[in-house]
Amino acid sequence: MSFKSVVIAAVASLTLAGAAGADMSKIMVGDAYARASNKMAGAAFMAVMNGAAEDDRLISVSSEIAKRTELHTHMDMGEGVMKMMHVEEGFAIAAGETHMLQRGGDHVMFMGLTQELKQGDIISLTLTFENAGEVIVQVPVDLERKPAAGGMGHTQPSN
Repeated sequence: MSFKSVVIAAVASLTLAGAAGADMSKIMVGDAYARASNKMAGAAFMAVMNGAAEDDRLISVSSEIAKRTELHTHMDMGEGVMKMMHVEEGFAIAAGETHMLQRGGDHVMFMGLTQELKQGDIISLTLTFENAGEVIVQVPVDLERKPAAGGMGHTQPSN
């Protein structure tokens, strides 16, 4: 077998192995960004898409930029009062659906920041799913981003 044939065979084998590995996790993350609300806390937002044939659940999140990183949501306590809460059971993501982590709703919360979040920085975030396992996401810090007007004509509350 010639050197050229060995190289082609090796590249083909690595390509197929990569494709097979990619099929194991059908979780895709889009439009991710992070912000700091103050020197001690921040949050990350993104669209988490489940392209698998079965439902999954985002059960935890971790990052080295904070002492604690948790999945949070806002709960309406009535009379215009919103309370932020840790969601220990995580977020269900139905097969073929997208779950939005966004301002005023479900999100990733950083508590006890170990570094300042500066415009343009990239932070590493590990999302852990019941079925898909760990998905590592590189999230840009965007301190200038305004709350999205939302898709399909809905507006999002300002935070």
